[in-house]
Amino acid sequence: MNQTAPRRSVLYVPATNTRAIEKARNLPCDAIVFDLEDAVAPAMKGQARDNLASAFAAQPFAAHETVIRVNALGTDEFDADLRAAVACGTDAILLPKVDTGADLERFAAAIGAIANGPAPRLWAMIETASAIHHLDGILQAGQRRQVQLDCLVVGTNDLAKETGVYPGDNRAYLLPWLMSVVLAAKRYGMDVLDGVWNDFGDRAGFDNEVLQSCRMGFDGKTLIHPSQVDPANAAFTPSDAATAEAQAIVAAFARPEHAAAGVIKLEGRMVERLHLAQATRLLARLDAIRARRERPGC
Repeated sequence: MNQTAPRRSVLYVPATNTRAIEKARNLPCDAIVFDLEDAVAPAMKGQARDNLASAFAAQPFAAHETVIRVNALGTDEFDADLRAAVACGTDAILLPKVDTGADLERFAAAIGAIANGPAPRLWAMIETASAIHHLDGILQAGQRRQVQLDCLVVGTNDLAKETGVYPGDNRAYLLPWLMSVVLAAKRYGMDVLDGVWNDFGDRAGFDNEVLQSCRMGFDGKTLIHPSQVDPANAAFTPSDAATAEAQAIVAAFARPEHAAAGVIKLEGRMVERLHLAQATRLLARLDAIRARRERPGC
């Protein structure tokens, strides 16, 4: 899986639900997180691991980036989950309850003792007050070669539960923390995904929150229901108007007379090279989305 692939729509699928696992193969989500943690009752953990082993062995999930969320470090299930995830050949492992950079180092040591050859990349849940406080340390640890941190995932439900902060009112009381995660991720060049919208029957509420996610700078949104996939993809795909504007900016700076220009006039407004950089990124993102659509199974 190319790490530049889009992560607009990242769907959680309980590893106990074999029907949902099979259905996910044909969904247009960019990534699937097979959940061994919150969505699985303690008595079903072993069966959930067996389900994933069978699903990955039967047929690869070639059209998607695959992620397995294991149970947290220090739990009774962590070691078995980690071994199962490595055996499945998943693209990445999502580690919940990350509190500090030391947790990433402990994870790297654990997977290094198991994996023969390249290990899956690491995604980290940011869902505790400690994680918010230690964002820089987590991201610094993630830069180390043996860690391979590839993405941050905000766990808004757990964050609200731990802190007692009210998650309603358009997330007004969570916004400072959410923006701190986005800013930290951007500072380190890391993808960052927004938390889930719980009421999948409330399409208007979801549309409002996914638009907020886009405007805040998230790279995508985690989802709990297949009905949320298409609107998330649409929200995080550059619009026709934004694409046309980006193409015009790139074409304008490509003209010989503008080769050395720091700022040019385009359609009645001043455009700087910082706008060229933004336009180039937008078009590269669009190319990655188009490439994803062309993969078999999409």
